Amino acid sequence: MIQLFQIHFPQEELDHLKVRLNQTRWPDDPEDAGWSMGTDLHYLRELTDYWKTQYDWRTHETQLNELPHFKTLVDDTWIHFVHVKSPKRNAIPLLLVHGWPDGFYRYHKVIPLLSGDFDLIVPSIPGFGFSDRRTTTPIKVAELFDKLMTQILGYTHFAACGGDIGTGIVSEISNRYPDVVRAIFLTDAGYPTGKEDPASLSEAERQFIRSTQSWVGSEGAYLRLQATKPQTLAYSLNDSPVGFAAWIISMIHSGAGDVGVEKAFGGKDELLTNLMIYWLTGTAGSAARMYWLTATMNQEKEAASALAKKGTVPAGIALFPREIQFPREWAERNFHVQSFKRMLYGGHFGVLEAPELYANELKSFIEQYYNA
Repeated sequence: MIQLFQIHFPQEELDHLKVRLNQTRWPDDPEDAGWSMGTDLHYLRELTDYWKTQYDWRTHETQLNELPHFKTLVDDTWIHFVHVKSPKRNAIPLLLVHGWPDGFYRYHKVIPLLSGDFDLIVPSIPGFGFSDRRTTTPIKVAELFDKLMTQILGYTHFAACGGDIGTGIVSEISNRYPDVVRAIFLTDAGYPTGKEDPASLSEAERQFIRSTQSWVGSEGAYLRLQATKPQTLAYSLNDSPVGFAAWIISMIHSGAGDVGVEKAFGGKDELLTNLMIYWLTGTAGSAARMYWLTATMNQEKEAASALAKKGTVPAGIALFPREIQFPREWAERNFHVQSFKRMLYGGHFGVLEAPELYANELKSFIEQYYNA
């Protein structure tokens, strides 16, 4: 059963948020540290002031509701999804899977760029946004999303795209259902586990591993904490809007480079709308648990074996320049790579930062390889 869904939160919840923002206990600024120790105090004060005095959730709520939202029960989990049907007859169904720390909102800029050519299905991963808070592993999410596409929506074949956590989910879907998934499009190709055989790696792959290790050493606090003690973190994320904002923005800044966090994510309003979806649904903690469940899954023999299996579905890779750069041979270890393109600009959130660039490359690849 599919239910229409509309986003709406009572005014008292918005008023309560403003109270919490006004009552923030700000820390000191150690020796004017800037971003060197985490989220910059001066920037966060500026963003919080904008949040309190200029940002209008109702405007963005109305804009979000211009999209067709639905909910449906898949197995025992309620899944929220946006379903935009193309006017084109027999349009290719395209599943768009988000990551962390974003949600279905990651794709709001590319939906109008792609909906003329594809039937778009943009779900919220369980534990995120408007789906159930029943966080689960990428393997289970793959099963749920396959059932959403085939059993609930009735598609016999589809293409799938993802990045970040979405890469793992799309990988699982394509590996497990290669007769149903015709093509996949990704913005990363997975990261080192530490178990790679050095003798089997090219020099470019070894450099990628070194770069990843260096990045995790300086920027990976969120990764370690969410993979080991997400519940300890959840209390703070769910209680303090400014604390939650600091946690998310620190991660966005780590990949922003010289362009700054706002351009890297699309702007102040995009940053805050993304935060608001988490805050109003109370899913900051449940989303963080995805990392713990993924780490647990990867420790299990069967799951590790499944993840190690190279896919046979045609894969396209769009590598943005501010991602950790990996060579094509790394992607080919896990995917049946048919296209490997280095984008001209953009970072981890290239879908938001460079929507036209992303949409054009995605469209070109899917249309070429879907029926290949």
